[in-house]
Amino acid sequence: MSLTINHQTNDIGNATGTIIVNGVAVGGDNSPKWYGSRGVFGGGNGASNVIDYITIATPGNAQDFGDLTIGPYAPAACSNGSRGLFAGGQYNSAPSNVISYVTISTTGNSTDFGDLTAGRYSFAGCSDGSRGVFGGGSIQSTYSNVIDYVTIATTGNATDFGDATINNPNRGACADATRGVWAGGSNGHTDVIDYVTIQTAGNATDFGNLVRVKYGVSGCSDTTRGLFGGGIWSNPETDIDYITIQTAGNATDFGDLTAGTVYTGSCANGTRGVWAGGGNSATNVIHYVTIQTTGNATDFGDLTVARYSLAGCSGG
Repeated sequence: MSLTINHQTNDIGNATGTIIVNGVAVGGDNSPKWYGSRGVFGGGNGASNVIDYITIATPGNAQDFGDLTIGPYAPAACSNGSRGLFAGGQYNSAPSNVISYVTISTTGNSTDFGDLTAGRYSFAGCSDGSRGVFGGGSIQSTYSNVIDYVTIATTGNATDFGDATINNPNRGACADATRGVWAGGSNGHTDVIDYVTIQTAGNATDFGNLVRVKYGVSGCSDTTRGLFGGGIWSNPETDIDYITIQTAGNATDFGDLTAGTVYTGSCANGTRGVWAGGGNSATNVIHYVTIQTTGNATDFGDLTVARYSLAGCSGG
């Protein structure tokens, strides 16, 4: 039997805890506490090292946060509420294994964290508030099913976690307090959704399917519901799908983004989900929804720089 105790603080600094037995949260308040009020978006096409930030609860234009250690195209991101990680991406025409981090409440440039187990780009990350997991991606002309993980509060190299059910890049990811979920993908164009229990290393399990086949989706979540927005089949899509993360099954239509888009960055504060940038041609558009209320997205504001293939995370 494995036992893990995650001690965290919520957005106002009150201590919370989750006891995890064999990868399943038991007892106490098991809802995630890493959601914060600030959304951070980094990387993007053109080897962008730009980091922007927004206050998720307050619509408006993004502001400059600082710079990443490298300018990655199509990195992945996750956070534990205080620290945000940006991992991998394509840099100087090669897949990068670099992981860097920022302290989300403090603007400034990122700092080296460690390395992925394999350099890759066009993949997605999520976290349970303690452990960050990164799944899928491209390694030049081949596709990856690699899932690796880090303990977000402790700098160092990633460790192998297991394998996704498919070798696929351009997936979206989200998580709740125990489960990480990936959806979509461009290898053969898929609607596959699979998941892992974040505190239990091992291979992913089939979850269900998106409403329709697409890739380049981007995911975010609250304590129970995961959303996957945008993506492309023949054209950039407006679709938002949703799932209940603890209940395996097919996704359901949620509503539409304000415009069709692909390869966005996304994040959430536990109430509101936000998508930023994207498009076959770069856009600066940011849009948002209330995660527990199905319906169409609303305009939020603009990024400081129009770009796509960026990554987002949030914290306080």
